[in-house]
Amino acid sequence: MPSTAGSTARTGTAPRPDATGRIRRFAPAERLVHRATGCLMLLCLVSAACLYIGPLALLVGRRPLVVTVHEWSGISLPLPFLLGLLSAEFRADLRRLNRFAVYDRQWLRALRGGRATPGARPAGKFNAGQKLYAGWIAGAVPTMMFTGLLMWCTGLLPLISRTSAIFVHDLLAWAITFVLVGHTRRALMDPEARLGMRTGYVSRSWAESHHPRWLTEEGLDTVNDEPDNPNS
Repeated sequence: MPSTAGSTARTGTAPRPDATGRIRRFAPAERLVHRATGCLMLLCLVSAACLYIGPLALLVGRRPLVVTVHEWSGISLPLPFLLGLLSAEFRADLRRLNRFAVYDRQWLRALRGGRATPGARPAGKFNAGQKLYAGWIAGAVPTMMFTGLLMWCTGLLPLISRTSAIFVHDLLAWAITFVLVGHTRRALMDPEARLGMRTGYVSRSWAESHHPRWLTEEGLDTVNDEPDNPNS
């Protein structure tokens, strides 16, 4: 299978359709990384809200415990990602997310123009919006960890004041909150995408409508292999 922009999987590693016409989109390792990262991120945001929003702080109390939960959930955020690197499927998806193809620019132009038809928004396994979101989160999380450590260990970098670290940390926390709300809203609008993340499988019709380039690049438009078990 020839290599194309946006396609990084090795020949023979393309996900196979099962007997019911469903296609494997995510391996178990990818789904576990997503769930673990989501849980840790939610824990960070909830504990932060209990620290900085007065009524919640009064309701929950136990500020030292909440601070500890917030600190360690933040430090643990990269762990699912680092463990996911042991998975070949996860590493392949990282390469896809890191590669912007010509049709991704077309997807963005269609978004700006308000064109929502599948033909106007071509996408590989991940569309341009998902790639931008992944890149933004990949930069935001280390920045949050760095500024959080500066607040936690005040003598770590004396040249950077704790006030500056707090300002960047708080500002970025609000930005992450708004971005995650948008991400969740998009997920709630697409039950098939949620099913793919939950079970690993999506319908062929959904893939053809939302990610047609993925089918072509992986050879899924012509492949007819033995079926996989959609519950694996």
